[in-house]
Amino acid sequence: MRATEYLKAQVETDWDAATKHAFTNALAEGSLDPEKMAGYLQQDYLFIDGFVRLLASTVVEAPTLADGVPGAQFLGLICGPENTYFLRSMEAFDVPTIAAPAPETKAFQDLMHKARLSGRYELMLAVLVVAEWVYLEWAKPSEDRADDLPFWFGEWITLHSGERFEGVVAYLRGQLDSVWKGLGRSARDEVRELFHQAVSLERAFFDAAWIGFKVQR
Repeated sequence: MRATEYLKAQVETDWDAATKHAFTNALAEGSLDPEKMAGYLQQDYLFIDGFVRLLASTVVEAPTLADGVPGAQFLGLICGPENTYFLRSMEAFDVPTIAAPAPETKAFQDLMHKARLSGRYELMLAVLVVAEWVYLEWAKPSEDRADDLPFWFGEWITLHSGERFEGVVAYLRGQLDSVWKGLGRSARDEVRELFHQAVSLERAFFDAAWIGFKVQR
């Protein structure tokens, strides 16, 4: 079994809850309350700064240039089309991009910060794999309906599905699978712990989004 499959299997309940969530189901159906979507986008946009820093640090720690190039290319996607999507969507909802983080947002920000400051490739990957793989799994089944939805729903789906994004997730998983082979027991335990925390926090974030983050105006 691949290391990433093993890690995922250890948190099956939280993983299934995060990837088959009422929030993302409603988003994909186009039935999600616009106020909930606006609050979600405000909070999710707060991850961009920490995510970019974490991904950039992962590129720096990559064993070879070949290992780092796909991550660097992904940085361009986050800083380009995804960042632009957020700006356009929040303009459409008439909400500011600056907001105070909810507790669930702060918890995931702290986890990304911890992984980055560790300076350890495997711990950075543990968080990145969860962040992107969870989104691929909920978005992929709905990619065929994305064009029929308002752009703030449809483009969020297409940003996290399709061949290009599947390639990003395959790259991140492949890197973690590869580095796992050379880790000792203690290091594997640390990877497992961060992976599990990330999945739990993804679920908690969607739970809070479904209840509804307070939109800050």
